[in-house]
Amino acid sequence: MLDIESSIEARKIIRENKYTKQTAGTAARYVQGNVCILPSKYALDFAAFCQKNPKPCPLIGFGTKGDPILQDLGDVDIRTDVPQYRVWKNGECIDEPLDVKSYWNDDLVTFILGCSMSFELPLIEAGIQMPHIKNDTTVPMYRTNIDCEPAGQFSGKLVVSMRPLNAKDAIRSIQISSRFPAVHGAPIHMGNPDEIGIQNIMKPEYGDPPSAPIKNNELPVFWACGVTPQSVLMDSKPDFCITHKPGCMLITDKLNIDLAAL
Repeated sequence: MLDIESSIEARKIIRENKYTKQTAGTAARYVQGNVCILPSKYALDFAAFCQKNPKPCPLIGFGTKGDPILQDLGDVDIRTDVPQYRVWKNGECIDEPLDVKSYWNDDLVTFILGCSMSFELPLIEAGIQMPHIKNDTTVPMYRTNIDCEPAGQFSGKLVVSMRPLNAKDAIRSIQISSRFPAVHGAPIHMGNPDEIGIQNIMKPEYGDPPSAPIKNNELPVFWACGVTPQSVLMDSKPDFCITHKPGCMLITDKLNIDLAAL
């Protein structure tokens, strides 16, 4: 983990490729975002997809065509300010570069989606442990059997992140995360993972496996996840797209508390 409190300093370190790992717990008071960058011909359909699927794809920012600077989110240059990216062609990941300056062109439009890391700090402050932060790993994420609402070219399965919690903490986590609808809000499922199409909870499609098997007194709690667009890309196969590598988020200057609904 990059142990730093300032969002500006964190982005500077990331921009200089001095930190290239997951960002959970970094600049913890600030909103982190999932990244999806598409040619302009897909922009309206993707915006509609986000509007129809606000749980996994809550829009917190977007850029203008061809402009990599996202001033509404800070001194953000989307070409350099993510620890690691993924570049997609026709639904396949072809590269995982540390910056995307060589891929940038004047036809690209950037979308930033809310991230569950924004409610992790309130959970921790309430005494609820986040094992992936403690172990400096990426939260496990799973492709479910739940269909997203389609929009234009975009359709596919919902992705969820998972945190193992005891019953008391699970109830408290629902209360706390419900205050943050702009960053996925309350969980979409808890308990039996088979019910949402997850056959092996120790083998997530994205992120790192749980650090230990789920204990008898724990429930797996699942939140809608902003990696969903990467699942959708695999099904929808746009000819080009750039995303963040799961767990390697854009750190903005927006405060988490400003996204709280209550």
